[in-house]
Amino acid sequence: MLTENKAKSLKLNEDRLFSSDPIQRDIARELYANVKNLPIISPHGHTDPSWFSKNENFGNPTELFIAPDHYVYRMLYSQGHDLDGLGVPRRDGVPAHDPREAWRTFAENYHLFRGTPSRMWLDYVFANVFGLDVRLSSQTADTYYDTIDEALKSDDFKPRALFEQFNIEVIATTEGPTDTLDHHHEILNSGWTGGKVVSAYRPDAVIDPEHEQFTGAMAQFAEITGEDVYSWKSYLAAHRKRRQDFIEVGTTSSDHGHITARTADLSEVEAETLFQKILKGDFTAEDAEIFRGQMLTEMARMSLDDGLVLQIHPGAYRNHNKALFDSHGRDKGADVPSQTEYVESLKPLLNKFGNDPRLSIIVFTLDETSYSRELAPLAGHYPAMKLGPSWWFHDSPEGMRRFREMTTETAGFYNTVGFNDDTRAFLSIPARHDVARRVDCAFLARLVAEHRLEIDEAHELATDLSYNLAKAAYKL
Repeated sequence: MLTENKAKSLKLNEDRLFSSDPIQRDIARELYANVKNLPIISPHGHTDPSWFSKNENFGNPTELFIAPDHYVYRMLYSQGHDLDGLGVPRRDGVPAHDPREAWRTFAENYHLFRGTPSRMWLDYVFANVFGLDVRLSSQTADTYYDTIDEALKSDDFKPRALFEQFNIEVIATTEGPTDTLDHHHEILNSGWTGGKVVSAYRPDAVIDPEHEQFTGAMAQFAEITGEDVYSWKSYLAAHRKRRQDFIEVGTTSSDHGHITARTADLSEVEAETLFQKILKGDFTAEDAEIFRGQMLTEMARMSLDDGLVLQIHPGAYRNHNKALFDSHGRDKGADVPSQTEYVESLKPLLNKFGNDPRLSIIVFTLDETSYSRELAPLAGHYPAMKLGPSWWFHDSPEGMRRFREMTTETAGFYNTVGFNDDTRAFLSIPARHDVARRVDCAFLARLVAEHRLEIDEAHELATDLSYNLAKAAYKL
């Protein structure tokens, strides 16, 4: 058992992320006090809808904190710890190692997370959700595991109870074009009134010809829609059907994780010709790129009909570590930000639809150099375009500050869409939103202290950035 002289205390400072300047800190405290308890709008993420449909207890601490969270295990992997030993499942279904041993490895190496957003999120969860008051370390590993494991067996820690405890108003999961959406229908039919769970339409598997699942996904796409998806018109009709299926379970957005931001505006004949080339497998990398770009334009066209918000998430070099992809599959911490161009890439789409205020296009980036040079000027002009928040590698205190500093002067606050957590790590959602609210309040406090903003305006902005903008942008 622990002794007090071995365990160091875990205490979250109430002024974390606020300026050390006393004037700015006092203003930030005042702003934060009015937004810290606002409901959470989580308009895009990757939590599992089966958690909320089945409402079963989570398995164990490793399954909840380590195995699904690439932020956590990529750091450990970078220091030589293999994913099997961390409880991350393989593609072939080979059982992962003992969860308690995986947790001990995590605890012994918790110092690796010093200064990272993961450390801040995790400490928030440990302290505020599980009531732990000592730091995670090799000495406290088993105490942590047992405390969390016992809590997870109780009704208070079932997914729906946590959803309500976290004050989540609505959360969007992400499903693909071949998903049956059964879990979402079960949620809707369950009578649960404590939370709203919707989906987002992520059709990458049948839009990206270079996706490893493309051929099989196309066959499933045909089966689930009843359309001949091997002709251009019927292929587009299949997308429209699936979008309507998603809308029936509350979906308000589509989401596209393309390699680049490139868009295209081909004629129908040109699109049909390219599509047939893709289906034959006789295409180049350039052909695949143009096809993905054309499909962004087609998705925008459909959005004008059905109202779905169009999200574009480019700039991730996916699966950089081939050996890890072969053994464990996608989304295992081996995606890397890459330089991304937006001005020329988005021009075909924006020239086609960017002037229509009925359309909402939310553009994200992993290339921060494009914020002030390209993205803020584009969003500050086109009625259809908004800037998504700092995302993924930049979902951090410094990343959020840089985002505000580099975009506000050109795009303002109201051409952005608040915050979204974009996570599989369910328990970290309140922590992530708390960080975003604190960073925004600190930024606004500086503007007030420098007499660039009035305090009443800062209060309105704090509420908008924390709650209203996301709710409006995603039509929630």
